Amino acid sequence: MIIFKVPKVYKILIYTKPHYQIALTQLYGFGSIKTKHLLQSVEKEEAVFNLPLKVLAQQTGFSLNLLKKMKREEALQESVKLLESLERNEINFIFYTDPRYPRRLKQCDDAPLMLYTRGNTDLNNTRFVAVVGTRDASAYGKRICSELIQAFEGTTIVVVSGMAYGIDITIHQLCLQYGVETVGVMAHGLEIVYPQLHRSTALKMMEKGALISEYPPNTKPDRENFPMRNRIVAGMCDATIVVESKIKGGSLITAELANDYNRDVFAYPGNVFDENSEGCNVLIANNKAHLIRSASDFLKKMGWDLEVKNPVQRSIFPSLTQEEQHIVRLLENEGQMNIDAMAMRLNVPSSTLSVLLFQLEMSGLVASVPGNRCQLV
Repeated sequence: MIIFKVPKVYKILIYTKPHYQIALTQLYGFGSIKTKHLLQSVEKEEAVFNLPLKVLAQQTGFSLNLLKKMKREEALQESVKLLESLERNEINFIFYTDPRYPRRLKQCDDAPLMLYTRGNTDLNNTRFVAVVGTRDASAYGKRICSELIQAFEGTTIVVVSGMAYGIDITIHQLCLQYGVETVGVMAHGLEIVYPQLHRSTALKMMEKGALISEYPPNTKPDRENFPMRNRIVAGMCDATIVVESKIKGGSLITAELANDYNRDVFAYPGNVFDENSEGCNVLIANNKAHLIRSASDFLKKMGWDLEVKNPVQRSIFPSLTQEEQHIVRLLENEGQMNIDAMAMRLNVPSSTLSVLLFQLEMSGLVASVPGNRCQLV
């Protein structure tokens, strides 16, 4: 008997842009940094899959041997399954080049290529704050959480945390209670909620906030995923607040990452004999976090206590140069910013930016704040 092997036929013969974007996350041997380099060297995502490998090697600078191993066709085939799973589970996705991708996170070199989302929060909202802490939250820590979130009620602040036991889930639940938008960063696929005990909170958050993850459907909550997701918590926020923390744990990792990303870090001090406060006290002692005692302290240090006031109608200043208008627009979007970071975003020399900021300050539009930062008046 002669047996003929029938080739497997896939439902899709023509791939769409979403397929190519998802496939870019599935290339063998290519993480986010290498794949971003690929994208910078070609005009469109599909070129990575359709160009001859020799041409791709010439354009990208990667060796032909490395490109041969990335399994382009297998990645495309996997994208078909993943897209079907996303549609089935009503999960959206935001690719790195999408304007909806969080602009703060995009500034981080290790930002993921893809974010999977459920919910309706604008991830480029005006103010984002990460609030993190120990899984063994004390009455003291929960009281701090309550005072903090109540102070955010009625503002445009979006609060980010990690959906874990303790401080994380307390923060999310308080945000729901006081009508503050909140985002939970998950360490697994969004078709499940881990821990399962937090499922009801997660469902409510999709109505007033969002769940996000860099992991596609069917990714289990493996131990190594949790430290990785902390970089998203830190990277997508203007500031990180550590409520209470032991000397080791995810909260300290998030704080360290926030410092690495040149973001502001704050910590509440605590009893020197309480292990739950040891991490916060060490951050403060090592000048890795600003000491705060209340939400008011935090808002003042960030310059956000002005956000409830009526904004200046900047349209009445038609005499601004194009360069000055770019600065004003950037500060409108970002709020308070580090001047060096502004120079990078605007692609201008620091010396030129300093002159422009001085002129805007003399016009009463911009004010300098501590830490080599500035903000709109």
